[in-house]
Amino acid sequence: MDDARGSHLSVLIDLSPTQWHNSAQGPPRNTYPLPLNSFLSQLLAFLNSHIASKHENTLAVFGAFPGKSVMLYSTIDPTNHDQAIDANSYPPFRLVDSTIVTRITEELEALGEPEEEAPSSLVSALIKALCYVNRVTLPSVSTTNNPADGHDPAILPDPRILVLSVSPDLSTSYIPIMNAIFSAQKLKVTIDVCQIYGPDTIFLQQAAHLTGGSYIFLERRDALLQYLIMSFLSPPSIRKILSVPTQDKVDFRAACFCHKNIVDIGFVCSVCLSIFCQPVPVCSTCRTKFPMKTLQRLNASRPLLSSSTSNASRTSPSTPQARTPTALGADTGASTTNGARSSTAPLGGLPHSGSIGNGTPRAANINGSRPGPEAR
Repeated sequence: MDDARGSHLSVLIDLSPTQWHNSAQGPPRNTYPLPLNSFLSQLLAFLNSHIASKHENTLAVFGAFPGKSVMLYSTIDPTNHDQAIDANSYPPFRLVDSTIVTRITEELEALGEPEEEAPSSLVSALIKALCYVNRVTLPSVSTTNNPADGHDPAILPDPRILVLSVSPDLSTSYIPIMNAIFSAQKLKVTIDVCQIYGPDTIFLQQAAHLTGGSYIFLERRDALLQYLIMSFLSPPSIRKILSVPTQDKVDFRAACFCHKNIVDIGFVCSVCLSIFCQPVPVCSTCRTKFPMKTLQRLNASRPLLSSSTSNASRTSPSTPQARTPTALGADTGASTTNGARSSTAPLGGLPHSGSIGNGTPRAANINGSRPGPEAR
């Protein structure tokens, strides 16, 4: 039976002026330059295609600007302003196009020309999109009490979020984006990512992988509309019978909680699973104190761990390595120090409850290689 509730799509647009200026540069810097105006024209065609696919489909568009994020458009709460009558355009399409372009222009003009551009608030826009999805997908009281359409109110339509990114990873956003991923998993929200410009983003790769979405690195930016329609137009329920591109390589590296640096090998607190780039006597998150013998043993193993990391980096290709959550915390053996058992825990993925110990830091290799004997 056809579900008449439609599909909800939230689109997050990374609108960093610096990154879009770099994206518009021609050869030799960019083989396929993509200015912002050309990007918007192709994006609006994709958004109109989503609206035209089904009358019940809903749409929300969020803009991630430097230092702030705003909602640009919503079909549930449309902006009320007079539209000029045009016999050659479909009114819903014209409303989407004019509202989004007008809001983006107003926000970019309000930024001015600051001396130093703030980072793009992509995580803030992602959290707002999750809050919006939570509001529009939860059944209302009237629907719960009187399900006249014959659908089970507990079964919600498949909401999804599409992230269009042009900015590199920001190490300080690791904890917020992981919290957003856990929230998306609880809400059963699929996160799709299209990296339009710049290097691969580690955190967005993990977001797409952990929520069952697709991550695509745009190699031909002049074919953006084709990528969007072929990969992201179909809802998750239909993708099971379609050949949608999936990730063959996922980078599961994490950012340390002390310096916010992306690390290959980290030391994990066995109580709260906080990640540190070096052994610490007291966990800064849960204030757990660790035995001195354990710290001495881990410090003695650090040079060998560093050398194995450098060897792995020389032999690995430039593209991110394919990893699975089970390979994130390689088995480093088990040792007993003052009655505390040392073990490893996965990094960059979902914490495993069975890995919680009683206050002993652990060396975990995020790349999946085994540390040396000193780490055991």
